[in-house]
Amino acid sequence: MRLILIKDKAMQDHETLFTQYLATRGLRLTKPRRLILDTVFGMHEHFSADQLYDKLRIHSADVSRATIYRTLPLMMEAGLIQHSLRFAARDVYEHIFGHPKHLHWICRKCGSVTETSLSTILPRIEEAAKEQHFKLEDYNLNLQGLCWKCRQPENESQ
Repeated sequence: MRLILIKDKAMQDHETLFTQYLATRGLRLTKPRRLILDTVFGMHEHFSADQLYDKLRIHSADVSRATIYRTLPLMMEAGLIQHSLRFAARDVYEHIFGHPKHLHWICRKCGSVTETSLSTILPRIEEAAKEQHFKLEDYNLNLQGLCWKCRQPENESQ
């Protein structure tokens, strides 16, 4: 029961934050925007606008692609989601509100994305920024290569 209350509070927090952000722009949290927000925060993986649209169509026909494409930048500006990478000619997003920054390991062959904590390398990045007299405000780390599955045939031929 306690977990549900914490989850509801977190859900309220991102909804409140988005509602407040929209108000600063003279906009409202409309039913389609709320559906998009709830669907994004119900997903626990990276997603493209098309994947979000497909997921929304299962539950509601009230949201158009155009509304999704107009809402995603608003959610980014509000600090709720981020553009995390571009793969196979598609922009991929993830919700970041309430989640620590992390590193993306992207397989250039199969497209799999693995996340790991930045805790071991972040101190070095901050140290390097200080050495450069650079005020670090944000970062987005994506590393590309081959995952272990895609390297299997390479390993077997050696």
